[in-house]
Formats: sequence, C-alpha cells, structure tokens
Amino acid sequence: MLSAELEYYRPSTIQEALEQFLSLKRENKLPLYYTGGTEIITLARLNLIQTKAIIDLKDIKECLAYEVWNDSLITGSALPLTFIEDKNLFPLLTQTSTGIADHTARNKITLGGNLCGQIFFREAVLPFLVCESHVIIAGMKGIQSVPMKSIFNQTFQLEEGQFLVQLLTDKKYLNLPFITIKKRQQWETGYPLLTIASIKVDGQLRFGFSGLCPFPFRSESMENELNNPSYSFEERINKSLEHIPGPVLNDMEGSKEYRLFVLKNTLIEILLGMEGK
Repeated sequence: MLSAELEYYRPSTIQEALEQFLSLKRENKLPLYYTGGTEIITLARLNLIQTKAIIDLKDIKECLAYEVWNDSLITGSALPLTFIEDKNLFPLLTQTSTGIADHTARNKITLGGNLCGQIFFREAVLPFLVCESHVIIAGMKGIQSVPMKSIFNQTFQLEEGQFLVQLLTDKKYLNLPFITIKKRQQWETGYPLLTIASIKVDGQLRFGFSGLCPFPFRSESMENELNNPSYSFEERINKSLEHIPGPVLNDMEGSKEYRLFVLKNTLIEILLGMEGK
C-alpha cells in the first residue's frame, strides 16, 4: 500500500528537482522521480518498490516541450502519450504509442514513464532507437546530450539522481516511410505479443523490436541480414533470427515457438510493404 506519510514534491525547474533529490537522499527517503505515476502507484501498492518521497517532474517546462527547433524535434519526457498522438509531429512515434494500453490509461502514461518504467515492453522507445535520437539527461554532473545507443541498453542506463528531460530527433526522420505492427494473441488492448517499428533510411530498413525478448532492442546485425538483396525474404528472415540479442520470451502471452512464428510472418509483411517505398 502507499504510505500515508509519503512526501510529494513538484519542482518547477530542473535544478530544483536535482536539489530535492539530493536532499531527500541524504535523509534516506529513497526518492523517486515521477512523470506519469501509473506504474509507481501500482508497484507501490504491491510492495514492489519502496520510497518515502516522490518528485513529480510535470511542472518543469523542459519536460513538457514538443516542437521542432534547430532541425530537431524536441519531445519532453513528461508529455502524456495522448498529447503526442494528438499533435502527431512524429507519426512513427504516434502509431507505435497508440497501442500502449487504452486511451484512458494513455492520458496518464507519459513518454518518460513508458521509457523508464519497469514493465519491459517500453514500446515507445522503438522510434527513438531506429531514428538514432539523442537524449537530454539531467543529473548531478549537469545537463548532457547523449546518443540514444550509448545510454539505452535493454533499459536506460541512468546514474542515481539522473532523470530523462527530453529526446531530440532529427527532423529528417519525421516524414520517411515507416510501418509499425503490433500483434496480440487476443483482445484489442493489453500486453502485446510482439511490436515491430520499421523505418526506411537511405534505402535501408531499420527495425526496433519489443515483446520478442525481455527488453526492447534494435539490432544492426539483424538489419544487415534483412536488407541483403542477395537472398529471398524467407532466407533473410531466417538468417536474421541468428542475431536475436537475447532469449525469446516464453510466457503466458505466447510460447517461444509461437512468437518466432509471428515474428517471421510480421517481418514478411513489413518487407513486402516497405521494399518498394
């Protein structure tokens, strides 16, 4: 259950948030940053996380930005998924995030909450992986811009006290051909069996995967095989499976064998739909 003594803070600046975290840490209150809160509340009720203080980032203007500036789309970490979908400045992100939970839940789920949450699907990270975005991180060492691929490895590799402020995506990616496919075993909402986001850049397809392994990923080794014109689609796909970077999930959503079956069929669908674009 949530403690009645849980302290709640809502800073208005990045510096204030960092100072509050440091102060609360010194008091041994195990502070957590908070943007959406749906996951933190759920996990706290299940006694799966322990904290005495929450630092809400939703009043920090940098975390609420959503605009094209200096050839990059700035996407704030505290933006609700439905806000991003309604503005639709990044269509690949819009389509990928639309299937995360239902509309009511997405009103509360923020981009940062999905990207940094403990639920391993984190589908909203896929567009940023395939578009090689940069991440703006705030921490005790100041504010840094870091390439996505250097800070995201299965999860965001944030140091204690750091939080995600924004993501920067080169605007050249915003109008490129793309496709996002989400497969579920049943129902229209709920956890997916598999999500694949693909974009075509300079004649080559890039792929981001969620639900296949216990973490979302982009594999350039898989892409090299999937883009090899010397082989048939089936041969490309079979060769790409040799480079899956982790164990294929085998859970209540679907067996390993079923996931691989769905993966192969979905990749065929993507290759057929994207090759000529």
